[in-house]
Amino acid sequence: MQFWLGASFVPTDQFTELAKTSERCGIHTLTLSDHIFYADFDSPYPYSKTGAPRWNAETHWPDVWVTIGAMAAVTSTLRFAPNVYVAPARDLFTVAKQVSTAAVLSGDRVTFGVGVGWCKEEFVQTGQDFHTRGRRLDEMIPALRALWAGGTVEHHGVHFDHGPLSISPVPAEPVPFFVGGDSEAALRRAARLGDGWIGNRIYTEERLDAVLADLRRYLKEYGRPGDALQIIAPLAVMPDADAYRRFADKGVTGTMAAPWWLATPEEKAEHGDTLELKIATIERFAEEVIAKM
Repeated sequence: MQFWLGASFVPTDQFTELAKTSERCGIHTLTLSDHIFYADFDSPYPYSKTGAPRWNAETHWPDVWVTIGAMAAVTSTLRFAPNVYVAPARDLFTVAKQVSTAAVLSGDRVTFGVGVGWCKEEFVQTGQDFHTRGRRLDEMIPALRALWAGGTVEHHGVHFDHGPLSISPVPAEPVPFFVGGDSEAALRRAARLGDGWIGNRIYTEERLDAVLADLRRYLKEYGRPGDALQIIAPLAVMPDADAYRRFADKGVTGTMAAPWWLATPEEKAEHGDTLELKIATIERFAEEVIAKM
């Protein structure tokens, strides 16, 4: 079982220390989320009952690839992934260059978590079509893989069209694509094009069983083996090695957690809402869970 750290809403100046702690404590992948700006969104946030986002204008959303570059410079084995990067809100070549550079600088420690996004305003301001975002992501994934393979390539599709060209630097190893989301479209995209799937909510066992069944069915439909995808699912269980083993038996390859969400009253009293609290709870998670797996 891989343990991924979910570091959304973390102040920007804490990421390098979190990365060093994560690597020391056995975290497999550190993730951070992607938004371009904050506004009074008309688009409803799909993961709250009211449709309002769970953050405000002061919440940090550092650039994913700049932050990964900084964290890669102070670590040697820890992997990094956006959870998730709204790739179709950008043009093809901006995405290709940013991810490729981060992969090279990190020594191929980047997993590309991608999703279609929900915030129409971000697409409007970047000049990208919100309504074709799913179809463009479907076309973008193989186009990016071709660009990152190196050499001269061309692409002639519905949404992207370019003649012979190349980019440099390119990764030494293929960048894995992990598709985020649990809508039918997202699960089908993962089964058809992905190397992995990332859940976008905290899953009860019953809900996750339904998602896994759908993924297996779609994999079979697209002619791929049932174990073709890595499965990363935040789980609605108290941190416990036996519980995680049970999910591993179901085919879950990794889970995501932010241990400071479950800080004890004593830890909160000692550290407050600080970097020190995050470090202390990651260390405790490593001792009580990771070391027993």
